[in-house]
Amino acid sequence: EVQLVESGGGLVQAGGSLRLSCAASGFTVDDYAIGWFRQAPGKEREGVSFISSSDGTIYYTDSVKGRFTLSRDNAKNTVYLQMNRLKPEDPAVYYCAARPREIGRQPWQYNYWGQGTEVTVSS
Repeated sequence: EVQLVESGGGLVQAGGSLRLSCAASGFTVDDYAIGWFRQAPGKEREGVSFISSSDGTIYYTDSVKGRFTLSRDNAKNTVYLQMNRLKPEDPAVYYCAARPREIGRQPWQYNYWGQGTEVTVSS
């Protein structure tokens, strides 16, 4: 059974950092494209960062470039999202998702989802 479990969310001051984890089971993370998405109240779910299964290429949405870093630990079967210099527009529930193909940037393209972890930024 494919499972994704996120952790690491919490409350942080603007300018601070958090590291989110996405622990996978039932599949190997380097065989799947993994995406981080976020959804703020009243807004659509949006893609934040993605890692390709074929060559490990990583993509970021423009609003997080230079601040967020996606990494993958194959030995731990876990994908991370390091979030630095958090801004008031970053709060949301953050989800990781997986698909057994090349990356997609839209939520509907992903087969498997975690339960989400909430990030709150105080100003």
